[in-house]
Amino acid sequence: MRRRGAPPDFARYATLSRAARLLGDFRFEQSDPARFYGAIAADTARMVADWYAGPLAGAVILDVGGGPGYFADAFARRGAHYISVEPDAGEMHAGGLEHRATVRGSGQQLPFADDAMDVTFSSNVVEHTAQPWQMSDEMLRVTRPGGVVIVSYTLWWGPFGGHEMGLTHYFGGHRAARWYTRRHGHPPKNLFGTSLFPVTATQGLRWAHAVSGADVVAAFPRYLPWWMWWVMAVPGLREVLGTNLVLVLRKH
Repeated sequence: MRRRGAPPDFARYATLSRAARLLGDFRFEQSDPARFYGAIAADTARMVADWYAGPLAGAVILDVGGGPGYFADAFARRGAHYISVEPDAGEMHAGGLEHRATVRGSGQQLPFADDAMDVTFSSNVVEHTAQPWQMSDEMLRVTRPGGVVIVSYTLWWGPFGGHEMGLTHYFGGHRAARWYTRRHGHPPKNLFGTSLFPVTATQGLRWAHAVSGADVVAAFPRYLPWWMWWVMAVPGLREVLGTNLVLVLRKH
């Protein structure tokens, strides 16, 4: 949960300026999704490359909940064989991008064989599924021995937990959704209880340390500089300040 154990390249990369840049990009999630997801995609590819034991060139990468496909180019630039799985056809076509390697399917029942992937990851998907740890188990199943599973998700009690509803989620998810609908004339895209769920850091850490067949390599707050990673060791504080938890596991 601290810098210790992190790949040296990633520790140097996890700076305050990177944190400010990524947090600033959240302003464009709704107004300019290409800018927002393009930045997140580039950062994700860098993160995966640093935690994977070996070059990504030739590696088979599975993106669970790949959405419109913004991540494909970022991994292609690193020579990886990128595959995404997405259950929502509307979400798949939201960006108007080609889907040369996208499979429509459920994260809770991944349509892939055991031990098929070198890296399986999900970025900001856990909070949008009612069964996040079943999805995480599936991610581990399809990853080969020695491969890496990376689960990154937004923490409910952090400032971005309500997504486009802003900080109103602190007054309750259903109330925040009603307020958003009243103000904007339509419900939020991320509707509490339907496509947005209150997932915590404690739940993720409990899953990671209890799962069989894998070792926890790291657990750190994605959008904070390395010298603030200690917050993940403090119950309560990590839920608010952690913002986004990254779990890195290596399969036996």
